[in-house]
Amino acid sequence: QVQLVESGGGLVQPGGSLRLSCAASGSPFASPPMGWYRQAPGKPRELVARISSGDNTEYADSVKGRFTISRGDAKNTVYLQMNSLKPDDTAVYYCVTQSYWGQGTQVTVSS
Repeated sequence: QVQLVESGGGLVQPGGSLRLSCAASGSPFASPPMGWYRQAPGKPRELVARISSGDNTEYADSVKGRFTISRGDAKNTVYLQMNSLKPDDTAVYYCVTQSYWGQGTQVTVSS
């Protein structure tokens, strides 16, 4: 059973930064593929960024150049560095790996 623990959400002003963290336990892979999705109120869940087992990365067009996904020294941990945040980035952010989902962490961008 894979478990995901997310942290790092919160309230930030437009233009600010936040870093989300996600630690996976129970995965059979030493360096599992992982990703971040988000869901804003009244909108469908969407992919934000993902990183493959080989550390290739992919981003939604809306976050390219502002968000960076990376893997920690512990290969079952990933980070999402979010810079130049906008009100449209407000959502619950979910960490995902191998069809397992974390509980979500709220990110609110507001002045």
